[in-house]
Amino acid sequence: MQEQWARERPDLDTSPMGVIGRLHRLADLLHDRLRPVFEAAGISDGEFDALAALRRSGEPFELTPSELAATTMITSGAVTKRVDRLVAAGLVTRTVASHDGRVRHVALTAAGRQLVDRVVEQHYANEERLLEIFSPAERDQLVQLLGRWTRHLQDWPPGRGTRAT
Repeated sequence: MQEQWARERPDLDTSPMGVIGRLHRLADLLHDRLRPVFEAAGISDGEFDALAALRRSGEPFELTPSELAATTMITSGAVTKRVDRLVAAGLVTRTVASHDGRVRHVALTAAGRQLVDRVVEQHYANEERLLEIFSPAERDQLVQLLGRWTRHLQDWPPGRGTRAT
């Protein structure tokens, strides 16, 4: 594409397309290679994110739906859908807080904890395989560059806060 644009519009700098296009392709490839671990466990990647967030929260492995939304960076509607599926699968419970009937809590069940503990090991082993091409120093550099870019885009346009995409 870059060569075609360079031929048709030599006045344009197409180098950003080389970076952004490769990142889009890489994101698709990563998703295709990460998803099978979750599918083999009978869950989606989004459901794994919710289970992992609850597990990372520590005892009693419980969060409110708004806390779950914040830590997984999804909307409250998406949390509701994921939690509904996880409740139906017996992996989490949804309860009403005793001190305030408006507050709900989502907690891992014993089965949910066993599943997430098993799947997280498989997931990290899979991620390790996907990154084996890079040395530890290259991984650190990549983390730094991607973090820098993320921070820049979170304040885009500069000085105007996060822009929804």
